Amino acid sequence: MQSSKFSILTLKKPLLDNLTTLGYSEMTEIQSQSLPSILKGKDVIGQGKTGSGKTAAFGLGLLNKLDVKKFRVQSLVLCPTRELADQVAKELRKLARAIHNIKILTLCGGMPVGPQIGSLEHGAHIIVGTPGRIEDHLQKGRLNLMNLNMLVLDEADRMLEMGFQNSLDAIVGQCPDDRQTLLFSATFPDKIKAISSKILKQPEHVKVTSVHQESTIEQAFYRVDSNEDRLDAVQRVLLEHQPESAVIFCNTKIAVQEVANGLADLGFSALALHGDLEQRDRNETLLKFANKSALILIATDVAARGLDIDDLEAVINYDITPDPEVHVHRIGRTGRAGGKGIACSIYCDKDSRRIADIETYQNMEIEDYVLPDNSVFSKRPPKPKMTTLQIDGGKKQKLRPGDIVGGLTGKGGIQGNQVGKIQVFDVKAYVAVESKVAKTAVKKIMDGKMKGKNFRVRILP
Repeated sequence: MQSSKFSILTLKKPLLDNLTTLGYSEMTEIQSQSLPSILKGKDVIGQGKTGSGKTAAFGLGLLNKLDVKKFRVQSLVLCPTRELADQVAKELRKLARAIHNIKILTLCGGMPVGPQIGSLEHGAHIIVGTPGRIEDHLQKGRLNLMNLNMLVLDEADRMLEMGFQNSLDAIVGQCPDDRQTLLFSATFPDKIKAISSKILKQPEHVKVTSVHQESTIEQAFYRVDSNEDRLDAVQRVLLEHQPESAVIFCNTKIAVQEVANGLADLGFSALALHGDLEQRDRNETLLKFANKSALILIATDVAARGLDIDDLEAVINYDITPDPEVHVHRIGRTGRAGGKGIACSIYCDKDSRRIADIETYQNMEIEDYVLPDNSVFSKRPPKPKMTTLQIDGGKKQKLRPGDIVGGLTGKGGIQGNQVGKIQVFDVKAYVAVESKVAKTAVKKIMDGKMKGKNFRVRILP
Protein backbone atom coordinates (compact mmCIF):
# COMPACT_ATOMS: atom_id res chain seq x y z
CA MET A 1 0.00 0.00 0.00
CA GLN A 2 1.37 3.40 -1.01
CA SER A 3 2.37 5.67 1.88
CA SER A 4 0.29 8.80 2.41
CA LYS A 5 2.85 10.58 4.57
CA PHE A 6 4.05 14.05 3.54
CA SER A 7 7.63 12.85 4.07
CA ILE A 8 7.55 10.84 0.81
CA LEU A 9 7.10 14.05 -1.21
CA THR A 10 9.89 16.06 -2.82
CA LEU A 11 9.15 19.06 -0.63
CA LYS A 12 11.82 21.48 0.56
CA LYS A 13 13.02 20.67 4.07
CA PRO A 14 11.69 23.87 5.75
CA LEU A 15 8.19 23.05 4.45
CA LEU A 16 8.38 19.44 5.67
CA ASP A 17 9.71 20.53 9.07
CA ASN A 18 6.90 23.07 9.41
CA LEU A 19 4.29 20.44 8.51
CA THR A 20 5.63 18.33 11.36
CA THR A 21 5.33 21.22 13.84
CA LEU A 22 1.75 21.82 12.61
CA GLY A 23 0.95 18.17 13.31
CA TYR A 24 0.40 17.35 9.62
CA SER A 25 1.76 13.88 8.87
CA GLU A 26 -0.83 12.02 6.78
CA MET A 27 -2.07 13.51 3.52
CA THR A 28 -5.77 13.70 2.74
CA GLU A 29 -7.00 11.87 -0.35
CA ILE A 30 -6.92 14.91 -2.60
CA GLN A 31 -3.41 15.81 -1.38
CA SER A 32 -1.99 12.34 -1.96
CA GLN A 33 -3.52 12.20 -5.45
CA SER A 34 -2.64 15.73 -6.61
CA LEU A 35 0.60 16.78 -4.87
CA PRO A 36 2.99 14.44 -6.75
CA SER A 37 1.77 15.87 -10.09
CA ILE A 38 1.74 19.45 -8.76
CA LEU A 39 5.32 19.13 -7.52
CA LYS A 40 6.37 17.81 -10.95
CA GLY A 41 5.05 21.04 -12.47
CA LYS A 42 2.03 19.52 -14.19
CA ASP A 43 -1.33 21.25 -14.63
CA VAL A 44 -3.97 19.69 -12.37
CA ILE A 45 -7.75 19.70 -12.12
CA GLY A 46 -8.76 18.82 -8.56
CA GLN A 47 -12.36 17.99 -7.77
CA GLY A 48 -13.27 17.76 -4.09
CA LYS A 49 -15.57 19.21 -1.48
CA THR A 50 -14.80 21.91 1.10
CA GLY A 51 -12.75 20.39 3.91
CA SER A 52 -10.92 17.94 1.63
CA GLY A 53 -7.55 19.65 2.13
CA LYS A 54 -7.20 21.22 -1.31
CA THR A 55 -5.80 24.52 0.04
CA ALA A 56 -2.77 22.72 1.47
CA ALA A 57 -2.44 20.78 -1.79
CA PHE A 58 -2.00 23.83 -4.00
CA GLY A 59 -0.43 25.84 -1.17
CA LEU A 60 2.46 23.42 -0.72
CA GLY A 61 2.89 23.30 -4.49
CA LEU A 62 3.24 27.04 -4.93
CA LEU A 63 5.40 27.47 -1.81
CA ASN A 64 7.75 24.70 -2.95
CA LYS A 65 8.12 26.45 -6.30
CA LEU A 66 8.65 29.90 -4.80
CA ASP A 67 11.99 31.71 -5.03
CA VAL A 68 11.79 34.03 -2.02
CA LYS A 69 14.88 35.99 -3.15
CA LYS A 70 13.03 36.99 -6.31
CA PHE A 71 10.71 39.73 -5.05
CA ARG A 72 8.10 39.50 -7.79
CA VAL A 73 4.56 38.12 -7.97
CA GLN A 74 5.17 34.42 -8.64
CA SER A 75 1.79 32.90 -7.70
CA LEU A 76 -1.81 34.11 -8.05
CA VAL A 77 -4.72 32.39 -6.30
CA LEU A 78 -8.21 33.43 -7.44
CA CYS A 79 -11.20 32.84 -5.13
CA PRO A 80 -14.92 33.64 -5.59
CA THR A 81 -15.41 35.50 -2.29
CA ARG A 82 -13.43 37.63 0.10
CA GLU A 83 -14.17 35.19 2.94
CA LEU A 84 -12.58 32.32 1.03
CA ALA A 85 -9.63 34.49 -0.04
CA ASP A 86 -8.97 35.46 3.59
CA GLN A 87 -9.19 31.82 4.63
CA VAL A 88 -6.79 30.71 1.87
CA ALA A 89 -4.28 33.47 2.69
CA LYS A 90 -4.39 32.50 6.37
CA GLU A 91 -3.67 28.84 5.51
CA LEU A 92 -0.83 29.82 3.16
CA ARG A 93 0.79 31.95 5.86
CA LYS A 94 0.58 29.01 8.26
CA LEU A 95 2.19 26.67 5.72
CA ALA A 96 4.87 29.29 4.94
CA ARG A 97 5.94 29.97 8.53
CA ALA A 98 9.38 28.44 7.99
CA ILE A 99 10.11 30.60 4.91
CA HIS A 100 11.62 33.94 5.94
CA ASN A 101 10.72 37.27 4.33
CA ILE A 102 7.79 35.89 2.34
CA LYS A 103 5.00 38.33 1.51
CA ILE A 104 1.44 37.17 0.84
CA LEU A 105 -1.02 39.89 -0.17
CA THR A 106 -4.82 39.70 -0.26
CA LEU A 107 -6.65 41.80 -2.87
CA CYS A 108 -10.45 41.63 -2.67
CA GLY A 109 -13.47 43.70 -3.55
CA GLY A 110 -15.46 45.28 -0.74
CA MET A 111 -12.23 46.67 0.75
CA PRO A 112 -10.65 50.13 0.30
CA VAL A 113 -8.41 50.34 -2.77
CA GLY A 114 -5.92 52.83 -1.26
CA PRO A 115 -4.15 50.46 1.16
CA GLN A 116 -4.02 47.79 -1.56
CA ILE A 117 -2.26 50.23 -3.93
CA GLY A 118 0.29 50.97 -1.22
CA SER A 119 0.88 47.28 -0.56
CA LEU A 120 1.31 46.56 -4.28
CA GLU A 121 3.91 49.33 -4.54
CA HIS A 122 5.94 47.48 -1.88
CA GLY A 123 5.67 44.21 -3.82
CA ALA A 124 4.62 40.64 -2.97
CA HIS A 125 5.46 37.01 -3.74
CA ILE A 126 1.93 35.59 -3.64
CA ILE A 127 -1.38 37.30 -4.41
CA VAL A 128 -4.71 35.90 -3.20
CA GLY A 129 -7.80 37.70 -4.37
CA THR A 130 -11.18 37.91 -6.07
CA PRO A 131 -11.36 38.21 -9.89
CA GLY A 132 -13.05 41.62 -10.04
CA ARG A 133 -10.48 43.41 -7.88
CA ILE A 134 -7.52 41.59 -9.47
CA GLU A 135 -8.75 42.60 -12.93
CA ASP A 136 -9.13 46.22 -11.75
CA HIS A 137 -5.52 46.36 -10.49
CA LEU A 138 -4.28 44.80 -13.73
CA GLN A 139 -6.21 47.26 -15.92
CA LYS A 140 -4.80 50.23 -14.01
CA GLY A 141 -1.23 48.91 -14.23
CA ARG A 142 -0.81 48.43 -10.48
CA LEU A 143 -0.25 44.66 -10.73
CA ASN A 144 2.32 42.94 -12.94
CA LEU A 145 2.09 39.20 -13.65
CA MET A 146 5.08 38.89 -16.00
CA ASN A 147 6.97 36.72 -13.48
CA LEU A 148 4.01 34.50 -12.60
CA ASN A 149 4.80 30.79 -12.61
CA MET A 150 1.63 29.42 -10.98
CA LEU A 151 -2.04 30.32 -11.37
CA VAL A 152 -4.63 28.71 -9.07
CA LEU A 153 -8.39 28.89 -9.58
CA ASP A 154 -10.02 27.88 -6.30
CA GLU A 155 -13.76 27.06 -6.28
CA ALA A 156 -13.82 27.71 -10.02
CA ASP A 157 -17.44 26.60 -10.39
CA ARG A 158 -18.62 29.32 -8.01
CA MET A 159 -16.56 32.00 -9.75
CA LEU A 160 -18.39 31.19 -12.99
CA GLU A 161 -21.76 31.06 -11.20
CA MET A 162 -21.10 34.53 -9.83
CA GLY A 163 -20.45 35.92 -13.31
CA PHE A 164 -16.65 36.21 -13.24
CA GLN A 165 -16.10 34.60 -16.67
CA ASN A 166 -15.01 37.85 -18.37
CA SER A 167 -12.74 38.82 -15.48
CA LEU A 168 -11.11 35.38 -15.52
CA ASP A 169 -10.52 35.64 -19.27
CA ALA A 170 -8.93 39.08 -18.82
CA ILE A 171 -6.67 37.89 -15.99
CA VAL A 172 -5.55 34.72 -17.77
CA GLY A 173 -4.77 36.86 -20.82
CA GLN A 174 -2.13 38.71 -18.79
CA CYS A 175 -0.49 35.57 -17.36
CA PRO A 176 2.62 34.06 -19.02
CA ASP A 177 1.91 31.08 -21.28
CA ASP A 178 4.60 28.93 -19.66
CA ARG A 179 2.99 29.01 -16.20
CA GLN A 180 1.61 26.04 -14.24
CA THR A 181 -2.17 26.15 -13.74
CA LEU A 182 -4.20 24.41 -11.04
CA LEU A 183 -8.00 24.40 -11.06
CA PHE A 184 -10.02 23.24 -8.06
CA SER A 185 -13.78 22.85 -8.13
CA ALA A 186 -16.38 21.06 -6.02
CA THR A 187 -18.43 20.30 -9.15
CA PHE A 188 -17.45 19.90 -12.80
CA PRO A 189 -20.20 21.35 -15.03
CA ASP A 190 -19.79 22.04 -18.75
CA LYS A 191 -18.63 25.62 -18.13
CA ILE A 192 -15.69 24.30 -16.09
CA LYS A 193 -14.84 21.78 -18.78
CA ALA A 194 -14.82 24.61 -21.33
CA ILE A 195 -12.56 26.93 -19.32
CA SER A 196 -10.19 24.11 -18.29
CA SER A 197 -9.69 23.09 -21.92
CA LYS A 198 -8.69 26.68 -22.73
CA ILE A 199 -6.30 27.47 -19.88
CA LEU A 200 -4.78 24.13 -18.82
CA LYS A 201 -2.24 22.06 -20.73
CA GLN A 202 -2.68 18.25 -20.62
CA PRO A 203 -3.97 18.41 -17.04
CA GLU A 204 -4.05 15.52 -14.59
CA HIS A 205 -7.64 15.08 -13.34
CA VAL A 206 -8.00 14.20 -9.67
CA LYS A 207 -11.43 13.47 -8.24
CA VAL A 208 -12.11 12.73 -4.59
CA THR A 209 -15.41 11.02 -3.93
CA SER A 210 -17.70 13.27 -1.93
CA VAL A 211 -20.42 10.78 -1.06
CA HIS A 212 -20.50 10.68 2.73
CA GLN A 213 -20.78 7.60 4.86
CA GLU A 214 -24.28 7.05 6.18
CA SER A 215 -22.81 6.46 9.62
CA THR A 216 -21.72 10.09 9.99
CA ILE A 217 -24.53 11.98 8.22
CA GLU A 218 -28.17 11.10 8.69
CA GLN A 219 -30.21 12.33 5.73
CA ALA A 220 -33.89 13.07 6.34
CA PHE A 221 -36.27 14.07 3.54
CA TYR A 222 -39.59 15.70 4.40
CA ARG A 223 -42.35 16.07 1.82
CA VAL A 224 -44.63 19.11 2.14
CA ASP A 225 -47.75 20.01 0.16
CA SER A 226 -46.57 23.41 -1.14
CA ASN A 227 -43.88 26.11 -0.88
CA GLU A 228 -45.95 27.86 1.79
CA ASP A 229 -45.42 24.86 4.10
CA ARG A 230 -41.62 24.90 3.97
CA LEU A 231 -41.07 27.41 6.81
CA ASP A 232 -43.40 25.46 9.12
CA ALA A 233 -41.43 22.28 8.32
CA VAL A 234 -38.12 24.02 9.08
CA GLN A 235 -39.52 25.33 12.37
CA ARG A 236 -40.61 21.83 13.41
CA VAL A 237 -37.24 20.30 12.52
CA LEU A 238 -35.33 23.00 14.43
CA LEU A 239 -37.52 22.64 17.51
CA GLU A 240 -37.18 18.86 17.42
CA HIS A 241 -33.38 18.71 17.05
CA GLN A 242 -32.45 21.97 18.87
CA PRO A 243 -29.10 22.37 17.02
CA GLU A 244 -26.63 24.85 18.45
CA SER A 245 -25.16 25.42 14.99
CA ALA A 246 -27.10 24.99 11.74
CA VAL A 247 -26.94 26.24 8.15
CA ILE A 248 -30.10 26.50 6.05
CA PHE A 249 -29.60 26.59 2.28
CA CYS A 250 -31.89 28.46 -0.11
CA ASN A 251 -31.56 28.75 -3.87
CA THR A 252 -32.16 32.53 -4.05
CA LYS A 253 -31.22 35.67 -2.11
CA ILE A 254 -34.89 36.58 -1.74
CA ALA A 255 -35.68 33.25 -0.10
CA VAL A 256 -32.68 33.64 2.24
CA GLN A 257 -33.96 36.95 3.58
CA GLU A 258 -37.56 35.70 3.85
CA VAL A 259 -36.54 32.60 5.80
CA ALA A 260 -34.23 34.61 8.08
CA ASN A 261 -37.00 37.12 8.82
CA GLY A 262 -39.56 34.36 9.34
CA LEU A 263 -37.38 32.41 11.77
CA ALA A 264 -36.39 35.57 13.67
CA ASP A 265 -40.10 36.41 14.07
CA LEU A 266 -40.60 32.90 15.52
CA GLY A 267 -37.92 33.54 18.14
CA PHE A 268 -34.95 31.76 16.55
CA SER A 269 -31.41 33.11 16.59
CA ALA A 270 -31.13 33.39 12.79
CA LEU A 271 -29.02 35.48 10.42
CA ALA A 272 -29.06 35.92 6.63
CA LEU A 273 -25.96 35.72 4.42
CA HIS A 274 -26.25 36.72 0.76
CA GLY A 275 -24.56 38.87 -1.85
CA ASP A 276 -26.72 41.98 -1.33
CA LEU A 277 -25.34 42.58 2.17
CA GLU A 278 -22.70 45.26 2.72
CA GLN A 279 -19.25 43.78 3.32
CA ARG A 280 -19.23 44.93 6.96
CA ASP A 281 -22.58 43.22 7.59
CA ARG A 282 -21.33 40.03 5.91
CA ASN A 283 -18.22 40.04 8.10
CA GLU A 284 -20.18 40.56 11.32
CA THR A 285 -22.71 37.89 10.36
CA LEU A 286 -19.94 35.34 9.81
CA LEU A 287 -18.21 36.38 13.03
CA LYS A 288 -21.36 35.96 15.10
CA PHE A 289 -22.08 32.56 13.60
CA ALA A 290 -18.50 31.32 14.05
CA ASN A 291 -18.51 32.63 17.63
CA LYS A 292 -21.74 30.73 18.41
CA SER A 293 -23.51 34.00 19.27
CA ALA A 294 -25.94 33.23 16.44
CA LEU A 295 -27.13 29.66 16.02
CA ILE A 296 -28.65 29.54 12.54
CA LEU A 297 -27.20 30.88 9.29
CA ILE A 298 -29.44 31.06 6.21
CA ALA A 299 -27.43 31.34 3.00
CA THR A 300 -27.21 30.74 -0.73
CA ASP A 301 -24.59 28.29 -2.00
CA VAL A 302 -22.44 31.13 -3.34
CA ALA A 303 -22.51 33.12 -0.07
CA ALA A 304 -21.71 30.03 2.01
CA ARG A 305 -18.70 29.06 -0.11
CA GLY A 306 -15.51 29.23 1.89
CA LEU A 307 -17.26 28.96 5.24
CA ASP A 308 -15.07 27.03 7.65
CA ILE A 309 -17.29 26.36 10.65
CA ASP A 310 -16.41 23.64 13.12
CA ASP A 311 -18.99 21.41 14.80
CA LEU A 312 -21.91 22.17 12.49
CA GLU A 313 -24.69 20.02 13.91
CA ALA A 314 -27.27 20.33 11.14
CA VAL A 315 -27.80 21.35 7.54
CA ILE A 316 -31.29 22.05 6.24
CA ASN A 317 -32.12 22.33 2.56
CA TYR A 318 -35.05 24.76 2.46
CA ASP A 319 -34.85 24.48 -1.33
CA ILE A 320 -33.64 21.43 -3.24
CA THR A 321 -30.73 22.30 -5.52
CA PRO A 322 -30.98 21.28 -9.18
CA ASP A 323 -27.41 19.91 -9.02
CA PRO A 324 -27.02 16.65 -7.03
CA GLU A 325 -23.29 17.35 -6.59
CA VAL A 326 -24.15 20.62 -4.88
CA HIS A 327 -26.58 18.72 -2.63
CA VAL A 328 -23.74 16.46 -1.48
CA HIS A 329 -21.50 19.49 -1.04
CA ARG A 330 -24.15 21.14 1.17
CA ILE A 331 -24.72 18.18 3.45
CA GLY A 332 -20.97 17.60 3.71
CA ARG A 333 -20.69 20.66 5.94
CA THR A 334 -22.03 18.61 8.84
CA GLY A 335 -20.66 15.35 10.21
CA ARG A 336 -17.05 16.33 9.55
CA ALA A 337 -14.01 14.60 10.99
CA GLY A 338 -16.08 11.56 11.85
CA GLY A 339 -18.58 13.55 13.90
CA LYS A 340 -22.32 13.00 13.73
CA GLY A 341 -24.53 15.31 11.75
CA ILE A 342 -28.03 15.54 10.36
CA ALA A 343 -29.03 16.83 6.93
CA CYS A 344 -32.72 17.62 6.42
CA SER A 345 -34.25 18.40 3.04
CA ILE A 346 -37.70 19.91 2.51
CA TYR A 347 -39.36 19.17 -0.81
CA CYS A 348 -42.69 19.16 -2.60
CA ASP A 349 -44.04 17.55 -5.77
CA LYS A 350 -42.36 20.04 -8.12
CA ASP A 351 -38.97 18.85 -6.78
CA SER A 352 -39.57 15.22 -7.79
CA ARG A 353 -37.04 15.29 -10.64
CA ARG A 354 -34.37 16.80 -8.39
CA ILE A 355 -35.00 14.16 -5.72
CA ALA A 356 -34.68 11.44 -8.37
CA ASP A 357 -31.34 12.93 -9.50
CA ILE A 358 -30.05 12.85 -5.91
CA GLU A 359 -31.14 9.20 -5.59
CA THR A 360 -29.23 8.31 -8.74
CA TYR A 361 -26.13 10.32 -7.83
CA GLN A 362 -25.91 8.92 -4.29
CA ASN A 363 -27.06 5.45 -5.25
CA MET A 364 -29.71 5.48 -2.55
CA GLU A 365 -33.46 5.21 -2.24
CA ILE A 366 -35.05 8.20 -0.56
CA GLU A 367 -37.83 7.49 1.91
CA ASP A 368 -39.95 10.24 3.38
CA TYR A 369 -39.56 11.04 7.05
CA VAL A 370 -42.57 12.10 9.10
CA LEU A 371 -42.39 15.71 10.25
CA PRO A 372 -42.36 16.24 14.03
CA ASP A 373 -45.92 16.63 15.34
CA ASN A 374 -47.45 19.60 17.17
CA SER A 375 -45.92 18.53 20.48
CA VAL A 376 -42.64 20.18 19.38
CA PHE A 377 -44.28 23.59 19.82
CA SER A 378 -44.01 23.09 23.56
CA LYS A 379 -40.24 23.54 23.13
CA ARG A 380 -38.65 26.95 22.91
CA PRO A 381 -36.04 27.89 20.29
CA PRO A 382 -32.55 27.58 21.82
CA LYS A 383 -30.74 30.78 22.72
CA PRO A 384 -27.05 31.41 22.00
CA LYS A 385 -24.75 30.62 24.90
CA MET A 386 -22.26 33.19 23.61
CA THR A 387 -22.48 36.93 22.84
CA THR A 388 -20.06 38.80 20.56
CA LEU A 389 -18.55 42.09 21.71
CA GLN A 390 -17.02 44.62 19.31
CA ILE A 391 -14.08 46.63 20.62
CA ASP A 392 -13.14 49.87 18.86
CA GLY A 393 -9.45 49.08 18.64
CA GLY A 394 -7.24 46.55 16.90
CA LYS A 395 -3.78 45.85 15.53
CA LYS A 396 -3.09 49.51 14.81
CA GLN A 397 -3.63 50.20 18.50
CA LYS A 398 -1.27 47.26 19.29
CA LEU A 399 -4.11 45.20 20.77
CA ARG A 400 -3.50 41.46 21.00
CA PRO A 401 -5.80 38.63 22.12
CA GLY A 402 -3.89 38.40 25.40
CA ASP A 403 -4.59 42.08 26.14
CA ILE A 404 -8.31 41.48 25.61
CA VAL A 405 -8.38 38.43 27.88
CA GLY A 406 -6.54 40.48 30.50
CA GLY A 407 -8.99 43.34 30.08
CA LEU A 408 -11.97 41.03 30.60
CA THR A 409 -10.73 39.01 33.57
CA GLY A 410 -9.47 39.91 37.00
CA LYS A 411 -11.16 41.89 39.75
CA GLY A 412 -14.74 42.78 38.82
CA GLY A 413 -14.46 40.93 35.52
CA ILE A 414 -15.33 37.49 34.18
CA GLN A 415 -13.58 34.11 34.34
CA GLY A 416 -11.09 33.09 31.65
CA ASN A 417 -13.20 30.05 30.75
CA GLN A 418 -16.11 32.38 29.96
CA VAL A 419 -14.14 33.93 27.07
CA GLY A 420 -14.57 32.39 23.61
CA LYS A 421 -13.07 33.20 20.22
CA ILE A 422 -11.10 36.42 19.79
CA GLN A 423 -10.41 38.00 16.39
CA VAL A 424 -8.29 41.13 16.05
CA PHE A 425 -8.38 43.23 12.86
CA ASP A 426 -6.71 46.54 11.97
CA VAL A 427 -9.00 48.92 13.87
CA LYS A 428 -11.55 46.59 15.49
CA ALA A 429 -11.53 43.45 17.59
CA TYR A 430 -14.26 40.94 18.35
CA VAL A 431 -14.52 38.65 21.36
CA ALA A 432 -17.15 36.07 22.26
CA VAL A 433 -18.15 35.80 25.92
CA GLU A 434 -20.78 33.73 27.66
CA SER A 435 -24.13 35.51 27.27
CA LYS A 436 -24.86 35.46 31.00
CA VAL A 437 -21.79 37.63 31.70
CA ALA A 438 -21.94 39.88 28.61
CA LYS A 439 -22.96 43.02 30.54
CA THR A 440 -20.25 42.42 33.13
CA ALA A 441 -17.69 42.02 30.31
CA VAL A 442 -18.75 45.29 28.68
CA LYS A 443 -18.51 47.16 31.98
CA LYS A 444 -15.09 45.67 32.75
CA ILE A 445 -13.62 46.89 29.44
CA MET A 446 -15.36 50.29 29.56
CA ASP A 447 -14.15 50.95 33.11
CA GLY A 448 -10.67 49.52 32.62
CA LYS A 449 -7.73 50.02 30.29
CA MET A 450 -5.86 47.92 27.76
CA LYS A 451 -2.40 48.99 26.60
CA GLY A 452 -2.90 51.95 28.95
CA LYS A 453 -5.87 53.20 26.93
CA ASN A 454 -9.65 53.26 27.21
CA PHE A 455 -11.60 51.47 24.50
CA ARG A 456 -15.26 51.64 23.59
CA VAL A 457 -17.12 48.36 23.38
CA ARG A 458 -20.59 47.30 22.30
CA ILE A 459 -22.63 44.13 22.06
CA LEU A 460 -23.25 43.13 18.45
CA PRO A 461 -27.04 42.97 17.97
